[in-house]
Amino acid sequence: MSEFDYDLFVIGGGSGGVRAARIAAQHGASVAIAEEYRYGGTCVIRGCVPKKLMVYASQFTEHFEDAAGFGWTVGETSFDWPRFIERKDLEITRLENAYRRNLGNAGVEIHETRAVLTGPHTVRLESHQREVSARHILIAVGGTPFIPDFEGSEHVITSDEIFHLPEFPKRVMIVGGGYIACEFACILNGMGAEVTQVYRGEQILRGFDGEVRGFVHEEMQKKGVKITLNANVERVEKQGDGLLVTLTDGQTCLVDQALYATGRVPKTDGLGLESAGIKTGRNGEIIVDQWSQTSCPSVFAVGDVTNRVNLTPVAIREGHAFADTVFGGQQVSADHSLIATAVFTQPEIGTVGMSEEQALAELGQGGVEIYSARFRPMLHTLSGRDEKVLMKLVVAKEARTVLGVHIVGHGAGELIQALGIAVKMGATKEDFDRTVAVHPTAAEELVTMRTPTR
Repeated sequence: MSEFDYDLFVIGGGSGGVRAARIAAQHGASVAIAEEYRYGGTCVIRGCVPKKLMVYASQFTEHFEDAAGFGWTVGETSFDWPRFIERKDLEITRLENAYRRNLGNAGVEIHETRAVLTGPHTVRLESHQREVSARHILIAVGGTPFIPDFEGSEHVITSDEIFHLPEFPKRVMIVGGGYIACEFACILNGMGAEVTQVYRGEQILRGFDGEVRGFVHEEMQKKGVKITLNANVERVEKQGDGLLVTLTDGQTCLVDQALYATGRVPKTDGLGLESAGIKTGRNGEIIVDQWSQTSCPSVFAVGDVTNRVNLTPVAIREGHAFADTVFGGQQVSADHSLIATAVFTQPEIGTVGMSEEQALAELGQGGVEIYSARFRPMLHTLSGRDEKVLMKLVVAKEARTVLGVHIVGHGAGELIQALGIAVKMGATKEDFDRTVAVHPTAAEELVTMRTPTR
């Protein structure tokens, strides 16, 4: 008989926790998992998946308009928000059931309750009012949206609530300049809302390549998103059926909803970390080593709660690596370098590796070559739409290694997945040059740029 109830207890039923539980069980461990809301976590329930469905829905406005240039006659169109929400909810429920089914098939014991640590090897299941023990505990509770404290902050919503609004907001203010704020600005604009985006910084999409940031800003504005920089919200007041938002620069705006997308924080409040002596960072993130082990040897953590690289595929890799290491007899750590990512703005961004600014900071002005092209894609030659594509390569001048690839345009997210493999393998500019172009495509520009732009 084991001295513990389980070999592994997982707190949190998101992508990272579910993957870790399932793989550990497949390695022969006795595993239980607890989730207080819905299985699937932020990504499946109120993040990547429903947001991508919203992206698809919002793009039909332009598809209908562009069809005329290709000879199609499209009749009167309208968007039914309640119908979309109904369809979206059905798909989310299907995915949640798939998560549960996969856990059950692997032999994982599933609990529908909040779970908190009570010690290095013990967890309290709150709705069950009992305590269980485990040789190892994995924390994978993710993050939660952050709303700063200001007058009227109780009136705003976050990305958690946007997926469940009973009515479509015709006038929206979005506060924030990161990828979540920019994505929702494009989504709601495409669905027909009047969108104002407010960001306190000098340019949206901080941390991305500077040329990409400016390019996306221009394209979003061309599509009708009003972007206000160097300003913040001073107060929000209820006014009739709407909200009157006053900015720090004196502007006022009457909207139906104010959506705050000003970042997310690790969801560690009330988790009982102190009972196991687990160290956290200044934003509440759980501090872990390369093996996802906390300062308490029996407790591990993966995903957004560690605030390393807050992406769903990274959480999955971390969870899988943890299970292989602790229960599979392998030494596996997640590799956080050269991660390809997509931002589903409109036009969308695909990026992997260094930005131009990062490369210059590391190699200096004379150590970097930039290959960049902006052009109108064939897709818009007949539609007449004023939208361009950006293709950019960041190259180490001496070593010839492609340090970064940045794409803004249709299908950028799909393209960057394949290009991420090449960059991860250390491809050179000459490797790109030797590759025969696929014609006619926008992507052929990536292998035909020969002269550095700077």
